[in-house]
Amino acid sequence: MTTKAKLLATTIDCAEPKKLAEFYHQLTGLPIQYSEDEYAAVGDGTTNIYFGRVPDREPVPWPSPAKQFHFDFRVPDVEKAVEEYVALGATRPEFQPGVTDEGVGWIVMQDPEGHAFCVCPEKS
Repeated sequence: MTTKAKLLATTIDCAEPKKLAEFYHQLTGLPIQYSEDEYAAVGDGTTNIYFGRVPDREPVPWPSPAKQFHFDFRVPDVEKAVEEYVALGATRPEFQPGVTDEGVGWIVMQDPEGHAFCVCPEKS
């Protein structure tokens, strides 16, 4: 039997860990656990996001097959959340596969360093 692992955190490469931790703190409400130039973290002990400094990291354009991951976040009002996240420094790319003539299924955003995340409606 394989030893079962418990996910501790997801670590994101970025140029400015402190700034990205502040962004995700504002977006999720997760407390900032640690904040230095080389490394920062937000989390509540169950959900944790770490940020490690990689000065030469290049953002991946959206859409792109080079995208390695993205977060999905549920919110009560997608359009309102998107507006707030843009005010925090996120961008809303033009290509939106979750927006159709039938309505908004989800909206793709990019954080201040270009990492993709989706803003999804709460389950009905």
